[in-house]
Amino acid sequence: MRTGEPLPSMEDVLTLLDTGRWHWDTAAGLVTVDEVAARLLGLPAEQATLTEAQVRARLHPVDWNEVTGVVRLAVTEGTLAEVRIRIMDDQGRVVRMVRSRSKPTFDPLRKAYLLTGTLQEVTEPAPGTPAGRRAVTGDWRRSREAFLLDAGRALAEARSTQEVLRVAANLSMPGFSPDGLAVFGVAGDRLTVIGHHGQEPDAEESFSMPLDTAYPAAEVARTGRAIYLSTPQQYQARYPLTWPLAERFGRQSWAFLPLTVSGSTMGIWMAAFAHPVVFTPDERSVLTTVARMLAQALTRAGTAESERALTDGLQRSMLPRLGPQRIPGMSLAARYIPTGGGLQVGGDWYDVIPLPNGRFALVIGDVQGHDVRAAGLMGQLRTALRAYASEGHRPDAVLSRASRFLYGINEVDPVDPRFATCLYVEVDPVGGVLDVARAGHPDPVVRMPDTTVLTRQTVGGLPLGIAPDADYPTTGMVLEPGETLLVCTDGLIETGGHDLDTGWQRLRRILERHKGTLEELADALVQAVHGPSSHHTTGPLIDRREDDIALLLLTRRAKDHGAGTGLDGVRASLRRTMLTVEQAEPERVAEARQQLRELLHDWCSPDQVDSAVLLLSEVLTNVLVHTDADALLEAEITDGPQGRRMHIEVTDAGDDLPHLRTPGELASSGRGLLLIELLAHTWGVDPRGKGKSIWFELDESDTPPDRADGAAASQPYEDRTTHQNRKPHQDRKPQEDRTTP
Repeated sequence: MRTGEPLPSMEDVLTLLDTGRWHWDTAAGLVTVDEVAARLLGLPAEQATLTEAQVRARLHPVDWNEVTGVVRLAVTEGTLAEVRIRIMDDQGRVVRMVRSRSKPTFDPLRKAYLLTGTLQEVTEPAPGTPAGRRAVTGDWRRSREAFLLDAGRALAEARSTQEVLRVAANLSMPGFSPDGLAVFGVAGDRLTVIGHHGQEPDAEESFSMPLDTAYPAAEVARTGRAIYLSTPQQYQARYPLTWPLAERFGRQSWAFLPLTVSGSTMGIWMAAFAHPVVFTPDERSVLTTVARMLAQALTRAGTAESERALTDGLQRSMLPRLGPQRIPGMSLAARYIPTGGGLQVGGDWYDVIPLPNGRFALVIGDVQGHDVRAAGLMGQLRTALRAYASEGHRPDAVLSRASRFLYGINEVDPVDPRFATCLYVEVDPVGGVLDVARAGHPDPVVRMPDTTVLTRQTVGGLPLGIAPDADYPTTGMVLEPGETLLVCTDGLIETGGHDLDTGWQRLRRILERHKGTLEELADALVQAVHGPSSHHTTGPLIDRREDDIALLLLTRRAKDHGAGTGLDGVRASLRRTMLTVEQAEPERVAEARQQLRELLHDWCSPDQVDSAVLLLSEVLTNVLVHTDADALLEAEITDGPQGRRMHIEVTDAGDDLPHLRTPGELASSGRGLLLIELLAHTWGVDPRGKGKSIWFELDESDTPPDRADGAAASQPYEDRTTHQNRKPHQDRKPQEDRTTP
């Protein structure tokens, strides 16, 4: 260039030097590159705006982490960010080495880094050679600090021994990364292998040896001083007897460092290198720092694993060993998952108790709290319940005695009183009859053969231990063939930010969709909340569990004929439910309405569902208002050649038969049967030996006829047949099946 001529542009200079330019905005997640930078990244040589993912795909994954660490360090120190990056092709092979230099800034408002820099290809010397070490000398300190920051963060987040070893194996040290490692421990007077990477699968047996063996790791365990071996010749000359163990791996350099915690050596870390390493003071400093962090991480992981083992062992010792349950006509599955977080022992439990009368009891409960006291009270309460049940007491008496027992414990220790929720189910395996007593626990759930899920509303009492004379009424129900009963603690319902309502909806979807065995269903319920579980007890779940879980599943095996349309067009039952509404419990009318809606969850006409719920409410209310008897609801969905039909029947012990009449405009009652007449396809009143039943039916494929003329309503009840069939069906059940006068 002659004197006086204008200087070339910056673009021309960078092009002559084969240097590309790039700009990175971390808030937008975009990287802009010019033609040279794009070519160096292995992309078409043209200016482009790329996403972070597109750029990251071209960089070696270890180098990407180093770039982010160097950028943060440069912003902190106010210096340039300089780093060497390996560029990968589509097959994952390194195609070139580039050097990136940039001046990063941090925008506190956007909480983002802004970088503008250059990219230039460099020749990478062989690792471990003097030229290789000189190549990294310029940015050695910066790379080392960035590496140690990333390594410390990764090791601090590891929660198990295997995870710590996996993190250590993936550490990329600046300029001299090992390609093999092993962590040794000391058991008595022997050297053991805790874990390894890059070694043969049977390395544990080869390197398990007495501490007085002439082996580098054994010497470090004895002396607590690190050993560095830069060449195979050094290794062979110093440890000739154990050199054959190391020779077969073909490594060139080794570092054996003590893992020291609180002044004592708890293990030894071996880092092996495929290339020669001189182990300069800086390199030894990095290795020593990593060894200290590795020792702390392994200690934390070991402590957490010991606490988990203690927690699981304590809980398992208090739970029954189910094994194959030989219950005639029934199948049983159970799961228990303890809480996490060290010694956060939970108070959940389940039990299966054989009873003197040939029946058996299912018990599930939850003691307040997550500590050793909760677990201890759980064991005492479980033993007391088993003793009371084995004496032959009914469910209400069992819970009353258990509540008095826990109340007495609280009186002895009033500083930390506890209560417990519990659900006790006495099961008759022959008839499927269930007698349920509940103490502040979630209601049981039943899945029908067609996967319809109903929450079985039961009468409940106070949690155990609150009052010494608490009463626990018993609710009777029948588990039909093919139905599955689910009882569980609130940990299965409310974990993951759910409340009781949304948690049940989550479980309902699983129950409705699952098609596998009972054991597979139990696993599916647990996995939906916490991930994989083991068989019957506990499994390798994540540590941060919110609450422990206990659940029991009981299935009454279906008969051979199953459900569906019977022969000759006879209707077959698809699903059926029963519910008792007592005079002293008028609030159960709302529960009956909800249970009917759940039974009709897939009915094609929402208007028919509303009509059925309205009519049921009318009939139940009439029984409670006009009689002194309790009401028994029976609701059944049947299927036949003409489609599905709902049959709703309410039975009471009252003697007076209702009459269809036309109430006056200002009358406050008398419209119940009139509504049934208008909305139902078929209805009737059947006298029983003692009492009566009022029933009505709706067909899914039909709509109620137009009764605006009121002709049928004008007929007196006495002139009607026992059941009114305004729309006859050939598949109607024979009248002889009903009790008639």
